[in-house]
Amino acid sequence: MLDRRRWLMGSGALAASFAGGPLPARAAEPDVVVIGAGAAGIAAAKQLQAAGRQAIVLEARDRLGGRTFTDSSLGPAYDAGAMFIHWAERNPWTEIARDLGVATPNESWGGGFQLFQSGKPMPAGDRARRRGAFGEIDRRLETADLQSRDLSVADLLSDLGPDLAPVASSGLLLSIGEESARISARDYQRLWSGEDYVVPSGYGNLVARYGAGLDIRLNQPVTAIDWSGSRVAVTTASGTLRARACIVTVPVGVLKAGGIRFTPELPTRTRDALAGIGMGALTKIALKVEGDRFGIAPGTTYFEAGAAGRLISFELFPDDRDLVIGYCGGDFARDLSTAGPGAAREQVVDLLASMIGSEFRKAAGPVSFPAWWTDPFSHGSYSVCLPGHANARDILAEPIGGKLWLAGEATAGGGAMTAGGATLAGRTAAAAVARLKV
Repeated sequence: MLDRRRWLMGSGALAASFAGGPLPARAAEPDVVVIGAGAAGIAAAKQLQAAGRQAIVLEARDRLGGRTFTDSSLGPAYDAGAMFIHWAERNPWTEIARDLGVATPNESWGGGFQLFQSGKPMPAGDRARRRGAFGEIDRRLETADLQSRDLSVADLLSDLGPDLAPVASSGLLLSIGEESARISARDYQRLWSGEDYVVPSGYGNLVARYGAGLDIRLNQPVTAIDWSGSRVAVTTASGTLRARACIVTVPVGVLKAGGIRFTPELPTRTRDALAGIGMGALTKIALKVEGDRFGIAPGTTYFEAGAAGRLISFELFPDDRDLVIGYCGGDFARDLSTAGPGAAREQVVDLLASMIGSEFRKAAGPVSFPAWWTDPFSHGSYSVCLPGHANARDILAEPIGGKLWLAGEATAGGGAMTAGGATLAGRTAAAAVARLKV
């Protein structure tokens, strides 16, 4: 088993092993171009490689992993994106980690948790009211008939009234990253559940390591895809690649923002499906803590629920690291992302100082703020079907013209919003492409 230090030391060398130079000449054109070196793109390329197909992966970033990224910029590392191997019993990353000798223990609450309201410990009566409200979504999903109609989670909870309904749905800000009025209840109902494992050495490091041995070109944002001819032409600033097929694994947010120009444009059916899928804004902000830990046990979680409909969690000193990691979603996370790292740090320090005490300000150091909502290569954390569009994921996964496949967590059905689902979707698309005649 690899320990954390060896993982973190090795990640830089791993990234340096991938190419970032010009695209190959026409004589070296691949069978397939895969766009994106996140979990879906890497899984697709591995599957194609196993099938004997030549694939080139084009990645816009200067690293592998996409929305799985282990960040060590503060010294102690943390997963700035995906961190849980959800539904681990059938998640492919459980097997991948085992094959690579990477430990994946069960999720743990560590030092327990405390609830706060506007910086003060939450009264016992309010805590009990919240506990009762939190279970309302699952209770309603067990009995609601969502096959004949789809509705938002907010509508599903509307009979609870204006006081309890926001409380009942606030947990979705930290799981889905979106406001309940923008979440399809039917899509939420189909999401898989199970055991959650963690990767102490870094989920992002694990995904990057899995990409070893593939032809991956970094710093190659794709600007255009022309699928009008017999071969697909994929254009970056370095040139144009032509291939028999193309698997596009960029986040839905990039497609919706027009980051890639398609010629001809995507079919109406595909564009309508894209219109029915939004992007959540779940994000993290990691704060380096220098010196005093104020008697707080490592792994303790604080929840701040001061504002109506808002819920922020802080993981304090996880795995005994000198970090506090904040989690937030929905419109609050969007506003925080737009404000930028400086303003985000100020808000986080203010909240923590109100819960821990003013002395915390002296210990508060620099921050790492991935801000997925404003990241041009993601435009959000992960996909969320809008009410009335629960079938959009299945439509988005359909082949386009026998040449194009869109694949990723957004096309993963019940596995959506996870790196595991993205991996399964990438494998499915690659298996279909491998059956094509070259």
